[in-house]
Amino acid sequence: MNRLFGWFGAKNPDREMPAHSRENIPQHVAIIMDGNGRWAKSKGMPRIAGHRAGMKNVRTITMAANELGVKVLTLYAFSTENWKRPKEEVDFLMKLPQEFFPLEIDELKKNNVRIRMMGSKEGLPRHSLDAVEAAIEETKDNTGLILNFALNYGGRRELLLGIRRLAEHIRDGEITPDDISEQLFDSYLQSEGLPEPDLLIRTSGEVRISNFMLWQLAYTELWFTDVFWPEFSREHFFEAIRSYQGRARRYGKL
Repeated sequence: MNRLFGWFGAKNPDREMPAHSRENIPQHVAIIMDGNGRWAKSKGMPRIAGHRAGMKNVRTITMAANELGVKVLTLYAFSTENWKRPKEEVDFLMKLPQEFFPLEIDELKKNNVRIRMMGSKEGLPRHSLDAVEAAIEETKDNTGLILNFALNYGGRRELLLGIRRLAEHIRDGEITPDDISEQLFDSYLQSEGLPEPDLLIRTSGEVRISNFMLWQLAYTELWFTDVFWPEFSREHFFEAIRSYQGRARRYGKL
């Protein structure tokens, strides 16, 4: 369903991106993958079935982004607030990296995709972290799309950790307050080395950014859709890209 300001996806997007529309592709697309549980409930299934379906959709959208030439795809996989969910659900979510990467690693390597993670390793179960780190190691030499998982990630925590490191370096005399610039501060964030997102997509009908990349999203274009993440198809992804292509990014200028 379309909504205010044209931020929302159309019901019937075209199957493929026309060749002439493959210009002005966003370098970095970030996605808040929302609605797994509600999708499952609408189907009469337990919430964990929705999370498994959502995991499978990661491959679909990764391949669509790779096909278009997107350089970075950041997926909000698990937030620092998600630990508040029921233990059974959290335990299931923490097992998904073990399930996803062994199934998909060969295809990711074949398509030159490199895995990256942003978020706090502290607190993650060892089995989850091992699966992610193994995928990072196996794909470290790939030069194509960066598939960046925001796992145990919170925007406020990222900022606080960056500020603490910055303060320590000032205390130790490595830098002075006059050295601080936006570019310097970028280097203290978990997204260091990545371009800021050009486009943020959120599925499921919620209209907020939920503590995601608070610094990096300053001038990001936003696109929201009512479609739940497990049903967010390559066609919906292409529709979001087309919406982005039709916008004028002025960064405060006329």
